[in-house]
Amino acid sequence: MIWEGFLEYLRIPPPGWIDLLDIIVLSFLIYQILLLIRGTRAVQWIVGAVLIVLAYWISGISHEFQLKTVHRLLGQVLFYIPFAIIVIFQNTIRRALANFGRNPFFRLFGPRQVGFSVIDEITLAATTLASRRIGGLIVIEREQGLRELAETGIELDAAVSYDLLVNIFAPRTPLHDGAVIIREDRIQAASCFLPLTANPHISKEFGTRHRGGIGVTEDTDAIAVVISEERGNVSAAAGGRLSQNLNSQQLREFLVRHLEPPENPEEAEEGKPVPKVESIDESRP
Repeated sequence: MIWEGFLEYLRIPPPGWIDLLDIIVLSFLIYQILLLIRGTRAVQWIVGAVLIVLAYWISGISHEFQLKTVHRLLGQVLFYIPFAIIVIFQNTIRRALANFGRNPFFRLFGPRQVGFSVIDEITLAATTLASRRIGGLIVIEREQGLRELAETGIELDAAVSYDLLVNIFAPRTPLHDGAVIIREDRIQAASCFLPLTANPHISKEFGTRHRGGIGVTEDTDAIAVVISEERGNVSAAAGGRLSQNLNSQQLREFLVRHLEPPENPEEAEEGKPVPKVESIDESRP
């Protein structure tokens, strides 16, 4: 009764279940936007835009003390702010739309699945390259397509194998520079260029290979395996987060955990059960 009386005093009708659903959906969208911009430069830009809106309102709040020139100038600025937001935050907007497309409902329309045999070939090749101190970068496609990145390299369309991966990254070979992109159980392309991360918190000791591996996982849902020729170790990236100094078992568990390969009855007969996945430190460098 008190609540209804308060709403009647404010001349607000009592909320129904549609109103509650509307509030829940709006709260969820705002929460997702805040998660998306957290830790980015977008926070400072949004604060600046809010200050401009506040200054525009204050400059025209009273007819007696209205700052007409300032008010008119800020009005022109506010007119172009939406266009500036689209240009400045194009990467953030693209990432938000990609995250929306990662909804489990949309995965029914053609998910990318990598089998255990492919994971074993990648793991063996990565650890072998690391032991020989040969650099390499392997990107594994998931739900989001990597066709644009694959077109920057040399198309192969070859079966994933340990021998082929090791020979691709062998020094002084035509394809050793750049990244290998794997789609399902095929090597789609080699010597591909990747977008570099712009994260200012990335350690300066990481070179182009690591920054490319982190960058592609920031823009897409792909998984990147990075082999360092200087340190002779293996790292793996997912969602812009890098796990470093992985041995063969940890790398395989990392790939199984993120790729979620379908269980193969033939592999189960051969005594290759799904390994128990333990947590791996994925702290951002």
